[in-house]
Amino acid sequence: MTWNIPNILTVFRLLCAPAVAIAFIFLPHPFSDWVALILFAGASITDWFDGYLARKWNQMSKFGTMLDPIADKAMVITAIAVLAMNFGPNPLIILPAAFILLRETFVSGLREFLGETAGLLKVTKLAKWKTTAQMVAIAVLFSFGVFSHYLGMGSFGMDGATVDAIMAGELSDETGLRFSYYGTILSYNGGIILLWIAACLTVITGVDYLRKAMPFLSEDA
Repeated sequence: MTWNIPNILTVFRLLCAPAVAIAFIFLPHPFSDWVALILFAGASITDWFDGYLARKWNQMSKFGTMLDPIADKAMVITAIAVLAMNFGPNPLIILPAAFILLRETFVSGLREFLGETAGLLKVTKLAKWKTTAQMVAIAVLFSFGVFSHYLGMGSFGMDGATVDAIMAGELSDETGLRFSYYGTILSYNGGIILLWIAACLTVITGVDYLRKAMPFLSEDA
């Protein structure tokens, strides 16, 4: 194993997975949400940079090739588990998350079964869009915790009439209440829409991988 920059970035991304969960165990809101958002966003960025730098600097390695998809899956699975904990039994999140986890488990098992022939399951452009949609959706949903916290703090001690007056622009918005409110609404709805888009792409790419692998799954193969 070579400790070059691409491999270091991949290891960093892998370590970010448990760090996100640890943040919610030991840190109060909104610090846990901020830490999770920063770690996940940073890890998502390295997902592009490590591959780009490895190709540009000709530093492709077996270690990096092996660890890269593991780090991706660890980040996504851990983040989804944390989101499920934060949002509770919300079907708008649990259902697409179940499809995503099923696909990741299925494709991993398929690659392991195919062994040396797993190279036929090359990452397609649609699969890359799927990964991007997942990363953005999860980051947006993490930001919901930040916005909702400041919304609660900004309206603390106010009665309904005062909040309505601030939202209508009749009173000065000294606590940034409107920004927190619209941020909360957009991060929740936008995150769920993106998560469902990612789930749809997940199913499509999973079916595509199965179709490509079918000749090797036949009893006559």
